[in-house]
Amino acid sequence: MDYAQKFCFSPKYWLTFLTTACLFISFHGHTQQTLSLGRNNYNQDKGVLYQKESGVNARIYTNGFSFGYQIGKIVKYNLSKYYFAEFGELKDPIETRQQKNISLSGPRSTFRGFIFGKQNNFYPLRVGVGEKRFMSERGKRKGLAMGVSYEGGATLGLLKPYYLILRQTSDKPGNFTSIRSEKYSLENANRFLNWDDVFGADKFTKGLDELSIIPGINIKGSLHFDWGAYGEFIRSAEIGIMADGYLNDVPILADNEAMGINNNQNIYLNLFVNLRLGKRK
Repeated sequence: MDYAQKFCFSPKYWLTFLTTACLFISFHGHTQQTLSLGRNNYNQDKGVLYQKESGVNARIYTNGFSFGYQIGKIVKYNLSKYYFAEFGELKDPIETRQQKNISLSGPRSTFRGFIFGKQNNFYPLRVGVGEKRFMSERGKRKGLAMGVSYEGGATLGLLKPYYLILRQTSDKPGNFTSIRSEKYSLENANRFLNWDDVFGADKFTKGLDELSIIPGINIKGSLHFDWGAYGEFIRSAEIGIMADGYLNDVPILADNEAMGINNNQNIYLNLFVNLRLGKRK
């Protein structure tokens, strides 16, 4: 066996080779990771590189929608604390939008679609604080992190009267002397809740000068998915559950006392999907 063969089968040779290979792979992997991360929110040597984040979001929930804004502080690579504000609409679960075509003195006229029995539009303004925690270790390298978000705060619920175009006289279906825009009241309940007397909804701006307030609270909990979780730009999605509670029942639909029906409530549970875009700095 020549010298080269003895050297190749020597334990010392293989130990030297493996040690050198491990050092090379480790160095190459560290360099590649540093280069691929670039301006990254997490670095094994430096820790958190960004301190703040902000963004906008669009939330669709079971019975409504909202748009919001968040601004917060990055405490460490897997924890952020933030303040939020969002504004949207909350609907009654049994609302159904409908359309009627009415013939007026010969020509056929179309009125705006309406929700039969609707008494008020309800617009919650939610503000509060929250936390976001990442639980996926892979996110530090792959850029996709999964975690949880939870938040809560106060709600300012805005009620806007819902106006319908109603027939003023209804001796027979299809006969009338005039039509008029009206909101629900005990005096007109027999016409407001009479399908034959409803022609359609009035314009959205009708009733904006009659807003009233119902205060409440809100809480949310969700699973959080963030693409580029430790990068400069925020691209994330959430799926979760939210609850709104108010001091009084929210009169979204008109109660039909004659039939013993009360559809209104003061606690609303909704499932939601939330999409967020933003930036860290």
